[in-house]
Amino acid sequence: MPKPKGKAKRPVPPLPRRGAGGRWRPVAAGGGLGLAAAAYVGVDYLRHLSPSWHGRLRPALWAALALATAARAPFYRRWDAELRAAPRFLAALVFMLAALLCEAISVRFINTVLGLQWHRSTAPLPDTGQWILLALNEKLPQSVVYLLRARIIALHHYLMLFIMLGFSALFDCIKGPGLGIGSRYMFTMAVGRLLRTITFLATILPSARPWCAEARYQIPDYPHPWAQKYYAPYASDRYMIWRVMKEGMPYATPQDYPNEYKPEWGLMSFLVNILRPSTGEGPSWYHLLKKSSGGCSDLLYSGHMLVAVLTAMAWMEAYGGWSSVVIWFLVVHSAQREIRERHHYSADCIVAIYVGMLLWRMTGFLWSARETNRSRRIAKLDEVHNRLFHSAKDSDIIEIRSLLSEVESAGQEKKGFSQRIIFSFAAATIVFILLFVLLAFTLTNDG
Repeated sequence: MPKPKGKAKRPVPPLPRRGAGGRWRPVAAGGGLGLAAAAYVGVDYLRHLSPSWHGRLRPALWAALALATAARAPFYRRWDAELRAAPRFLAALVFMLAALLCEAISVRFINTVLGLQWHRSTAPLPDTGQWILLALNEKLPQSVVYLLRARIIALHHYLMLFIMLGFSALFDCIKGPGLGIGSRYMFTMAVGRLLRTITFLATILPSARPWCAEARYQIPDYPHPWAQKYYAPYASDRYMIWRVMKEGMPYATPQDYPNEYKPEWGLMSFLVNILRPSTGEGPSWYHLLKKSSGGCSDLLYSGHMLVAVLTAMAWMEAYGGWSSVVIWFLVVHSAQREIRERHHYSADCIVAIYVGMLLWRMTGFLWSARETNRSRRIAKLDEVHNRLFHSAKDSDIIEIRSLLSEVESAGQEKKGFSQRIIFSFAAATIVFILLFVLLAFTLTNDG
């Protein structure tokens, strides 16, 4: 008689998407997100090469990305995780907006407190990075110099690249929730902006562009009353500097300057001494800040480079691959352009790079590419290890099953929302995504 066939083998479940060190890996390794990012940057660069083609391709690209996002969103399986991450995301958003407001007020203060005459007469600091780039311009072929000077990528590109990275959670390109990495990005950005504000407020540096303040601000020639008393008398005279150091008190009598313009801003009138408004700059402090197009002396460290580095760090951790290497090359290109075009000194860009890298490493508690479910299972297994050993020794199968069930449930995400809540949240998020993409397209239309 023929031997009976053995039992069919049980199907082996697919391994979780983990790499070395328990890191999450995307489902598709084809680099679709990298290609989409390259297409976005490339199409936007056409504004310099062929404006007509740029006008045709850019709306088509944005429409394709928006439609793909809207079509994929209803089939996304982690809306419950997104809903749990939403409060943290909103808190990080509020924190970032508050940090940006604080930074904007501080930028206005340091650019107006010393008066326009100081900006005109104070020479830029010597920067060896600028010297090296000028020397390279003499040695390198003109095609290479043209590439180094090309405006391939700007601040809004880095922001859009991160938005694409966050939305790619819908396609399982990165580990979800997308709002989780978004909250980490905004929280890190806010901390970096606050540290930057403290740094450039501590010591006011002359701009590498001496005409910057005159072009951007309507400020008096003379210094602010605070600078009249504590800085102007001791700015250059060696004897007066030595004497104020010895006495430890401001002893000089300030010169006579015109009175400061003080509009009535109601509850916000305390900002008059900080923002130092001039006639014709708007009816309120909000209009004053809204009209500003960047600062001049807010140098150490570069806010543009902070955004670039945070985007590169997020991309490297969440997605990786060849596109991450390309983004880091673009970060280096942006840094040398900031120095070459005298928006910043070399020290500003160098400090921004390592501060951004350090801050991103410190905020992994908000979101991480590591497989947290596996880590929770291992932690739970360590917790019940002794109980499991004693149960096995006593041959208590029921207790063993109970403990293993606890270990398995420790790695599962909590289900605490009804389908109606999740569906409503998903629908609201889809609408938000479409409106956000449309708003981003409108705001970045001029580059």
